[in-house]
Amino acid sequence: MKSFLGRVLSTIVGNMVTLSIFAFLLIALLILSTLGTTSPSIQKEAVLELTFDRPIKESSMDNEVSLFSFEESEDFYLENILASIEHAKTDDKIKGISLKIEAFNGGLTQANDIRNALLDFKKSGKFIYAYSNNATQISYYISSVADSVYQNPLGGILLQGMSSDVMFYKNAGDKYGVDFQVIRYGDFKSAVEPYFRTDLSEENKIQLNALLGDLWNNISNDISKSRKIDPITFQTITDSLYSYIPESGLKHKLYDKIIHEAEYDELIFNRLKLKESKSKTTDEILAKHLVSVEDYYSSFAETNASDKIAVLYASGTITEGDGFDGIQSKTYVKAIREISKNKNIKALVLRVNSPGGSANASEEILFELSRLKKKMPIVVSFGDVAASGGYYIAQDSDRIFAQPNTITGSIGVFGMIPNAKTLVNNIGITTDGVKTNANADQLKSIFNPLSDDTNRLMNKSVVLVYEKFVNHVARNRKMTFDQVNAVGGGRVWSGLSAQKIGLVDEFGNLKDAISYAAKLAKLENYSSEAFPKRKDSFEELMEKLQGNSISSKIKEELGTDAAKVYENLKLMNEQKGVQARLPFDIKIY
Repeated sequence: MKSFLGRVLSTIVGNMVTLSIFAFLLIALLILSTLGTTSPSIQKEAVLELTFDRPIKESSMDNEVSLFSFEESEDFYLENILASIEHAKTDDKIKGISLKIEAFNGGLTQANDIRNALLDFKKSGKFIYAYSNNATQISYYISSVADSVYQNPLGGILLQGMSSDVMFYKNAGDKYGVDFQVIRYGDFKSAVEPYFRTDLSEENKIQLNALLGDLWNNISNDISKSRKIDPITFQTITDSLYSYIPESGLKHKLYDKIIHEAEYDELIFNRLKLKESKSKTTDEILAKHLVSVEDYYSSFAETNASDKIAVLYASGTITEGDGFDGIQSKTYVKAIREISKNKNIKALVLRVNSPGGSANASEEILFELSRLKKKMPIVVSFGDVAASGGYYIAQDSDRIFAQPNTITGSIGVFGMIPNAKTLVNNIGITTDGVKTNANADQLKSIFNPLSDDTNRLMNKSVVLVYEKFVNHVARNRKMTFDQVNAVGGGRVWSGLSAQKIGLVDEFGNLKDAISYAAKLAKLENYSSEAFPKRKDSFEELMEKLQGNSISSKIKEELGTDAAKVYENLKLMNEQKGVQARLPFDIKIY
């Protein structure tokens, strides 16, 4: 009896301690949310310093809420960075910009947005200097816009061009007894190739070569123009990896001078004509004149007009469900309906950064957008990726903006059902059962191969979804079915090529799309409002407790690549129905 009472008492005490901890966390979060921030004072002779050492986010939908990380997410996004650079152009206190970018943690179109903003800043006549220790290729892409690029004597940049590596699982499936039963439409729809091939198909090689060729041409032409290097000579410099050795990079005009970082700081100090002091070091004096982009943005006010343009941020994989991990259909349907009810919202900009996902979820979102379009203009802005399902949801819009480096298209669909019967048989497990109807055991078990009837049904379903996809595109892009089909078939295009074949209207960033939406809505004084509205971080954390955040822990312990393999396997297991998804993931370094 005493033992029983002891266990009961310990359980009660344990629950009280747990509740107390959660209550403390809740109170702490509430206190933090109520604390105001004071605007920093900007010196008269100031330099805006850009490092981009944190991930570049576009909205709160990019924030992660993890059981394994309690770091507070800052509400500071790409649009704030661009607004800061634009404001600095006419701010008399800001004399120039210093770039110290080592590992730019963002996408290629985001880098392009920032680079273009810096080019516009240069029109003011103010200086831009850049310093590098060991920078990535995409970091140098941004820094190359500077008036002068300075390099650390023992650092280097791996300027090497672009490549693509694809991991194949077929041999592993054959070895362990897993048959990946694939149904697809479109010779270029290569998302499922890793499961039934051991190498790239010719179609996939064609589209990858064309895509990477377009992206690299855009990057290399921008760099060579800024550095005043002949484009052909620049390709030789890249092939020879001259950027990796500072002296070689200097000789071939990639750098202007090789100096230590302390010397670079002294250069900024002298450029600002600051005066030395006996009581303070030059570093201490300079530090007061260097302002971070976060502090600078908080120093000036932005207007908040009553008329609004909603910006619906659609980032991540499209799935069915209700939540904030990726693009979950119910969450976005609710958000679109909220926008429709808001009388102050006069137009919508759909910002897409998605490789696609569930065809059914994509159709749900598109249907809700088509209803909204009857009430207000809809303009679409493509980010790094707007392919397959990500392109699908854009097909009820007045105009589509993309960037030359956007990855888009991939008009194609597929379905895949793994059969692990041989796998379990090999380890001594067998299965047997009964059924009331001919196909009662189909499409719900990984231990039954597809019957001929089910295989025909799946093929018919894939074709129907593909035809619906093509018809949506044909209607919205004012093309014929055959014209869309000719550029479809699952093929992926760069934004540059997509504009030529009619899949997008014009080049421009999110700001351009918002301006165009305002023009359609006949607005002059307006502000933007982001959707979907996320729940309180503590509330989301509580919901995480009911699920799991294994991916975050794997990423923390084993790195990004291991987490990606886990997420691919998890996604394969969770996929329901026909998929409209990009054939591959691309990461630009």
